[in-house]
Amino acid sequence: MKNVFGLVLIIALVFQACNQNEKVESVHHWVTMRAPAYPLITIDPYTSVWSASDNLFDTPTRHWTNKTHSLIGAARVDGTVYRFMGKEEVPLEPVIMMAKEEPWQGVYTNTKPAAGWEQPIYKSNGWKTGTAAFGSSDMHAVNTEWNTRDIWVRREITMPDTGDDELFLIYSHDDNFELYLNGKEIVNTGNRARMEVILPLDKSLLDPSGKNVIAAHCTNNIGKAYVDFGIYKVGKQKEVFATAAIQKSVKLSATQTQYEFTCGPVNLNLKFTSPLLPQNLDVLSRPVNYVDYEVTAADGKAHEVELYFEMTPQWAVNDASEEVEISSGAAGAIQYLKVGTTVQPVLQRAGDNVRINWGHAYLAASASSPAQLAIGDYFKSKEAFVASGTIPENTTPAKAKFTQQRAVLTHTQSLGKVNEKTAGYLLIGYDDVESIQYFGDNLKAWWAQNSDGNIHTMLQNADADHAKILDECVKLDNRIYEETRKAGGTQYAELCVLAFRQSIAAHKLTKDKQGNILFLSKENFSNGSIGTVDVTYPSAPLYLQYNPELLKGMLNPIFYYSESGKWTKPFAAHDVGTYPKANGQTYGDDMPVEECGNMLILTAAIAKAEGNASYAKAHWETLTTWADYLIKNGLDPENQLCTDDFAGHFAHNTNLSIKAIMGIASYGMLAEKLGKMELAAKYKDEAARMASEWMKMADDGDHYRLTFDQPNTWSQKYNLVWDKLLHFNLFPADVAQKEIAYYLTKQNEFGLPLDNRKTYTKSDWIVWTATLANDTTTFQKFISPLHGYVSQTPDRVPMGDWYETVNAKQVGFQARSVVGGYFIKLLED
Repeated sequence: MKNVFGLVLIIALVFQACNQNEKVESVHHWVTMRAPAYPLITIDPYTSVWSASDNLFDTPTRHWTNKTHSLIGAARVDGTVYRFMGKEEVPLEPVIMMAKEEPWQGVYTNTKPAAGWEQPIYKSNGWKTGTAAFGSSDMHAVNTEWNTRDIWVRREITMPDTGDDELFLIYSHDDNFELYLNGKEIVNTGNRARMEVILPLDKSLLDPSGKNVIAAHCTNNIGKAYVDFGIYKVGKQKEVFATAAIQKSVKLSATQTQYEFTCGPVNLNLKFTSPLLPQNLDVLSRPVNYVDYEVTAADGKAHEVELYFEMTPQWAVNDASEEVEISSGAAGAIQYLKVGTTVQPVLQRAGDNVRINWGHAYLAASASSPAQLAIGDYFKSKEAFVASGTIPENTTPAKAKFTQQRAVLTHTQSLGKVNEKTAGYLLIGYDDVESIQYFGDNLKAWWAQNSDGNIHTMLQNADADHAKILDECVKLDNRIYEETRKAGGTQYAELCVLAFRQSIAAHKLTKDKQGNILFLSKENFSNGSIGTVDVTYPSAPLYLQYNPELLKGMLNPIFYYSESGKWTKPFAAHDVGTYPKANGQTYGDDMPVEECGNMLILTAAIAKAEGNASYAKAHWETLTTWADYLIKNGLDPENQLCTDDFAGHFAHNTNLSIKAIMGIASYGMLAEKLGKMELAAKYKDEAARMASEWMKMADDGDHYRLTFDQPNTWSQKYNLVWDKLLHFNLFPADVAQKEIAYYLTKQNEFGLPLDNRKTYTKSDWIVWTATLANDTTTFQKFISPLHGYVSQTPDRVPMGDWYETVNAKQVGFQARSVVGGYFIKLLED
């Protein structure tokens, strides 16, 4: 009897423990920091849409390049409509046209003009006459090719009488842009590229006589070039969904963004899920995200509720001039709408500030859902929903030109009388048909190569897996939050949560013809290179922590490039092309020490993560060549670029020297793991000798120098972190701690500058530098200002990693994968 009682007690305790575990698992850890932009749909570099405002309904949703990729949502409650997502773009009427509507003439020069060039009285003698737009020959509406570094443009305009109409300047530029109206600077962008930026215009700057001068200067740092501008006024069309809901909250987890709204007498929860599960590559590669909604009465009474979701053809074009075809269909348990260009120029266009214009965007729902999917007119669909809660089916032709009065893809649903919770979801996806061109081979995405490649089958699988996938996402979210919070505190966890989707969605997962994994990054807004080694390097910690196979997929293209004989130099390449064409390096400069060090260090890190050096063994000859290059050239690097190439070429770089030393030590570690003990001893001894030399050469009293030959300088020695993480112990512990103590005296309000030359910094390197600290308190002294930048920057774009530490303003770069480097603190264990 006693034994029976004991067994019953054990069963009861186990059952109680299981229930407690289920309760713990059901808790979803959210973070509530203000993000510079909130991830909504994040699939890959082409399908990546964000909200750039505190309230989801304050601004149109945007692609990471800042182009509108519109999602609009509204709830009709007892006949009253509340907009909860996105914002209508009411057409503006041209006053002074841009080149996309009508080419215009101006004068320009590529030689720096005399002071006062922006003033109305300036005499532009010797300038050439050109027809806008000015830029790279393959850019939209370009009539005057500009292929030098700088261009200065003057446009004389005669303003008509616009009465009391509100005026707007619209401008497009690539890259750095400054614009003057009658000598007054009204635009100065810094290092960035944007298309069709709308800026309210101060009418007092205009000459009432009607004669005015717009002057602009643009610098092309790299890649495409572009300049165009004009003046517009508000048109007759008014906003249809004019009344906004009340947003109560927005919160984030690694894979999800959730909003809570009040729409009159009902509450609405909206959740965006990107199932980027690193351990499940088939799901990670699926080009589909979920949008879940949940409605409940706020007052305990029943209310009639209809929901409206809309996406536009903007999702499937590079610019507004492209013709699209929209159609509806059904496949098994799925109903869908799809849109794509009529021309379908598959993999034809490469570049940075570009969007996909082949394949099809999908708006889909379960066939069993009462949702109605329809093609409609941009404004008439909304007007019909306001009037009746439904929209007429397919009120526009299936083939329609993308204009300002454009067609839309709509999902509407009547929820009937709502009192208790009523829920549903829809799917947003993109079938890119062919994803990457890899040394001449067109490759489909990983999911398509691992299945029949049918997008309809994939959508059905995603629909069937909805509940299971959301559960897996919650488990991953909780793991990431707990691991990062434990490692570095709440602010550190918040940064990592925000970085997760951004980093992964800046890649495309595929495989080559031999079945080797390829996880190819795009250098977003930093030249558009594909598979860049010094972008892989800072990104790596996220993938080392959650699936080293993905890091192998980042290194494989560089190994293949050398081992195939296509790259013949004795050091690693910088990249393998310009996204999405990986046919060979397109970047103009090499980074010999930088990229050799990166490849060796990351190969060693994979070996440490996996507990063996089998990956290194497959590439041993190439690794040996790179290690020998570093022995010969790494201790005191010649004049060359490093990963921080925006800072320019310079010689005797002490931090680059550390990278070379870490690379040689990495080779020694790999040799040891492969049983090559004599070889291991040789390279480890050489690394130790170089480290000893480095300390003498770089010494500057209470810190170490920026360059060996410049006293009274300093820089972040973030490459030193691998001495700690890979347990090389080549440098005495007090080297790092001396640097850490010195850095704390150099911090500004929003973080530690990169070095003594400028006040700007790189966010990923701050976290690496902070990881050199021996205690969490000191680590957090570096993290807190960085968190301040992310949560206070005035630049509402997906996290920029290059910013000013004095004012939190973005200098350049955004939506890049390098924020995966935030996870480096986790590698201490």
